[in-house]
Amino acid sequence: MIIGVLSLTFRLHGNRTLKGKRQVAASLKQKLRNTFNVAVSEVARQDDPGTLVLAVATVAPDSRTAQSRLDKALMHAQAATAEELADSAIELFSADGADAPGEDWN
Repeated sequence: MIIGVLSLTFRLHGNRTLKGKRQVAASLKQKLRNTFNVAVSEVARQDDPGTLVLAVATVAPDSRTAQSRLDKALMHAQAATAEELADSAIELFSADGADAPGEDWN
């Protein structure tokens, strides 16, 4: 069993309030959850109205499935918002103790 995590960092240009940031975050989180059946959470810089950091997590039977699902989630996240994607990274972890092939793929 493989656990995959996609981290996304967006720059919210022109956004000066946490309320505006929360609206962007809520919309993007719901779109990703509905489309890919993944867990999504804001994980860092919650008090910074100009930056949104999300983590997207999935569980899959193999690394290829997890990688594919997170790659598609990344492309969907980029298309679903006009905000600038500043950084993204995909990490794969084996839940049964063995090393996940291709761990720390980008």
